[in-house]
Amino acid sequence: MGIGLATWSGGASAAPAIVRHTATPPGLILQGVTVPAGAKMLYLSGQLAAPIGAPPPAGTPATIAQYGDTRTQTISVFEKIKALLAAQGFRMADVIKLTVFVAGDPKLGGKMDFAGMNDAFKLYFGTPENPTTVARSTVQVAALAAPQYLVEIEATAAK
Repeated sequence: MGIGLATWSGGASAAPAIVRHTATPPGLILQGVTVPAGAKMLYLSGQLAAPIGAPPPAGTPATIAQYGDTRTQTISVFEKIKALLAAQGFRMADVIKLTVFVAGDPKLGGKMDFAGMNDAFKLYFGTPENPTTVARSTVQVAALAAPQYLVEIEATAAK
């Protein structure tokens, strides 16, 4: 015999909540997230930064300077993600998982700028506007789609 739970609230049952499992001690990211059956999910493909100003002229190779350092590119990517979420009726607070790919910065001897990425991350998660945080993996990669890119982020949202 199975065990079932129902909540009576004027004829409708409450949907199980998404559970965010905090790290011990609490930190910048979660240990994990439990998403109940029936939650609406959105999986965003990896997003790359937009150029800071006008796009490079056709036929001219793009440069990191035209897209910004790791922090600047991470902000650009999160702004893209925020817009893509909104277009589907989601918010940044609905993001449950990020996979962050960071290329080595030539100015740092080929090492990723983890601090720069985290500085930008803190502008979008654990803020008064969005007090939630996410499960996250961050990996350094040899390269991204083109040499001007330092950051690519995949996002998963649920509500």
